[in-house]
Amino acid sequence: MDWDAHIQQLKAEATAFQVTDDQELDAFRLRFISKKGAIADLFQAFAKLSVRDKQSIGKALNGLKAHVGELFTFHIAHVADQKERLRAQEKLDPTLPMDALPPGSTHVLTRVRRKMEDIFVRVGFELAEGPEIESEEFNFSDLNFAEDHPARAMQDTFFLPNIGTPSAHSSMLLRTHTSSVQIRMMKAHAPPLRLLMPGRVYRNEAITARAHCFFHQVEGLYVDEQVGFSDLKRTLNYFVQQLFGQNTAFRLRASYFPFTAPSAELDIECMLCKSRGCTLCKGSGWLEIAGCGMVHPEVLRRCNVSPDKYSGYAFGMGVERIAMLQTGINDIRVFTRNDLAFLSQYAYV
Repeated sequence: MDWDAHIQQLKAEATAFQVTDDQELDAFRLRFISKKGAIADLFQAFAKLSVRDKQSIGKALNGLKAHVGELFTFHIAHVADQKERLRAQEKLDPTLPMDALPPGSTHVLTRVRRKMEDIFVRVGFELAEGPEIESEEFNFSDLNFAEDHPARAMQDTFFLPNIGTPSAHSSMLLRTHTSSVQIRMMKAHAPPLRLLMPGRVYRNEAITARAHCFFHQVEGLYVDEQVGFSDLKRTLNYFVQQLFGQNTAFRLRASYFPFTAPSAELDIECMLCKSRGCTLCKGSGWLEIAGCGMVHPEVLRRCNVSPDKYSGYAFGMGVERIAMLQTGINDIRVFTRNDLAFLSQYAYV
């Protein structure tokens, strides 16, 4: 027997053998590597050779066995991959009806914010927006905040660092209220102005059940000739009745804000105890929902609006606070946890 020629012939035959399924894989195994296959036959014949012949043929025979073994391992993996592809194609049959998907819904905060916007739009307010990265000028100075006002401190505000000077902060910050949009609009447009400014704001506070480092506000501004505090009261009265019900009692309580004078806070009767006193209202019978007041003359002057000719009112309220009152949620953190099981309960609030 011409061993070299026979070994090369079997090697070429094994290399050219096509294997695409289990049947062909089994044929390859029987032809080459089974106990009655071609490789086993060669080793049986090899055992009868002399020692000198074994030394010259053994290396080539072992090379053939290793080569056929590698081919068999490759064919096993290839057939397994083909099976997986076929299973995937069966699963993705485009002719089959599609599985029903659960319907999506708008986030509860977005729904509440839109309700608030719709109420004010019905009485003539227009929506306005501004950047979330703001300057100290628009966020503090033009709103009549003193240079040493606590709200300017790092513990209340997220200041952006100066590039190249990490130890110092720049005059840019994440806005702490949407009141900065009031300044932008008054500087860009002449009165009369009747604007509603929703948006996200940021404050450097510890995250608890009642506070968060970011939340949402809706602020309103009305500037025109002969605007009085009674106009503000009528607007807020309309808002309360539309959002909480016609018989909801409210009150305006004297307060202080740098950008309004006089200033007040808007309280509504506790919806849980009807003003009798409970844990929700801390026994007072009232719940604060907004701050408001007449635009400070200094704020008007800084925006090139004459306080001798024009006056105006402003108000601001938190969307999360309103949403908590409407849904009974007592932890502000749940709004940003992206828990679908929770959010789906309030899909139609």
